[in-house]
Amino acid sequence: MTEKEKLLNNELKIINIGIEMFADDLEKQNVDVIHVNWRPPAGGDLDILKFLEKLE
Repeated sequence: MTEKEKLLNNELKIINIGIEMFADDLEKQNVDVIHVNWRPPAGGDLDILKFLEKLE
């Protein structure tokens, strides 16, 4: 059995980062999934992010 076949024949274990809907859909398919509630720092606002970096 090739490495690819071994990988595809194993049970999936997924780490979902960001959009919770993806994790929900995987759970509905009985896939083992952990959801990480991640958001971009400063809401993705680069000006605020640059300001926050100066505070460190």
